[in-house]
Amino acid sequence: MNYKFWQRKKDATKKKKSKTREWVDAIVFAVVAATIIRVFFIEAYTIPSGSMERSLLIGDFLFVSKVNYGARIPMTPVAFPFAHHTMPLTTSTKAYWDGVQWKYHRLPGLSKIKRNDVVVFNFPEGDTVAVENQAESYYALERSLGRQQVRSTFTIIDRPVDKRENFIKRCIGIPGDVISMSNGIANVNGKNEPLKNTGMMPYRIEFKTMDFNYAALDEFNLNLGNSPAVATNTYIVDASPEIAEKLKTFDFVKSVTLSPDAPGPVQGGVFPNDPNRAWNRDNFGPIKIPSKGWTVKIDSTTMPLYYRAIRTYEGNKVEQKASVWYINDKPATTYTFKMDYYWMMGDNRHNSADSRYWGFVPEDHIVGKALFVWMSWDSTASFLHKIRWSRLFMGIH
Repeated sequence: MNYKFWQRKKDATKKKKSKTREWVDAIVFAVVAATIIRVFFIEAYTIPSGSMERSLLIGDFLFVSKVNYGARIPMTPVAFPFAHHTMPLTTSTKAYWDGVQWKYHRLPGLSKIKRNDVVVFNFPEGDTVAVENQAESYYALERSLGRQQVRSTFTIIDRPVDKRENFIKRCIGIPGDVISMSNGIANVNGKNEPLKNTGMMPYRIEFKTMDFNYAALDEFNLNLGNSPAVATNTYIVDASPEIAEKLKTFDFVKSVTLSPDAPGPVQGGVFPNDPNRAWNRDNFGPIKIPSKGWTVKIDSTTMPLYYRAIRTYEGNKVEQKASVWYINDKPATTYTFKMDYYWMMGDNRHNSADSRYWGFVPEDHIVGKALFVWMSWDSTASFLHKIRWSRLFMGIH
């Protein structure tokens, strides 16, 4: 006698899944698994601009670790899978629902952000966006055109922290650091921090003669033809410190010198856009980077630097009545910060929208640490040379 006859009867009543149901189950599982991996472990990004050249090139595809600094819990949890802030094939349709917003929380990480780490973060000024001109900061548009003109010309939308544009830069300063820049050289806590050999700055190259074989310069991609001469046999081109040193060894080169912007004149759009500070992209500071628990004195000197951090990033009501500052409707002479902040700059110093233009990056905007390049695609090269084989699986430093 088969004592399991009832089991055969039970199995016989089971319905076999259809092929469609099997495919649906597989797709749902894959989407959920991929979402968990990209939110909590690792995510792929691409480099769209030259702000980090020569460290990272346009067309580099890289992996970013969420584990190193601790994965950020989604702040806007209801969103379309694999889309960031806009639905595919559209320019303004939201890929998320901001009706549900969670407070900022981060899982424990392997380490804190260190100076010179290459970091992915959400664009701090990306909280407000002009849909028809997303390449430029809304606040830059407002400064140049005026608030009323911008609001009447463009469609304006707001974005939550984790749905703002992703940027990648090098961390120059960590919480508590005092940073400045003089003649194109960054200074952190009183010590000069020379540009990495993979970074770019304008250099003034004076040739002894222009009668030489131009092919000798091909490996450096200097593009002399696109750089008008600033004096006899003299050009200003973007180059790295390493390239500058190599150029000095050529017998037809007379001199190679760094050519930053001169100190003094105010350059429009440079943080904190204070008319009392004659700063530009190569000469600014000193600025102390806020750290959690640090108390700053509030006055006419400090508020241009910290107003946005206190009001926008930390969610306080800030206003000035006569000469008195009010925070949450109470007179305030000091403020204690609730978050850590960072100072980010691109390696291609004269082709980078970074902290020099919009200030500090709050800790809740940090996405992850760039690890390595898994693919590099040169869209301008010929068919057989489009893949930059030497960059595949290259670590990012």
